Amino acid sequence: MSTLRNHVQLIGHVGQDPEIKSFEGDRKLANLTIATNETHKNEKGEKVEETQWHRVSAWGKTAEIIEKYVTKGKEIAIDGKLTHRSYDDKNGDKKYITEVVATEILLLGK
Repeated sequence: MSTLRNHVQLIGHVGQDPEIKSFEGDRKLANLTIATNETHKNEKGEKVEETQWHRVSAWGKTAEIIEKYVTKGKEIAIDGKLTHRSYDDKNGDKKYITEVVATEILLLGK
């Protein structure tokens, strides 16, 4: 069961073209958002679709694959872990970020 700790798997569509950053030693970081959809029926029996947006980051080879093959609208599956971090913005206000750090990606669809 230890492999289930902090494990995230998502399938969704990319919301915008990924942002790629390059660092020393040819190290890359990809940042993107993906939308997942869930359908259920409300109290009136009507079908309701809800969309959740997820921030995703990926490093190294995974970021390189994203840079080459992933564009807005592409359906992808990701495997990774959930992370939380914070920083102080230029006004000194603390900002909190929750994101999935992807370790694997699978390109789906056409």
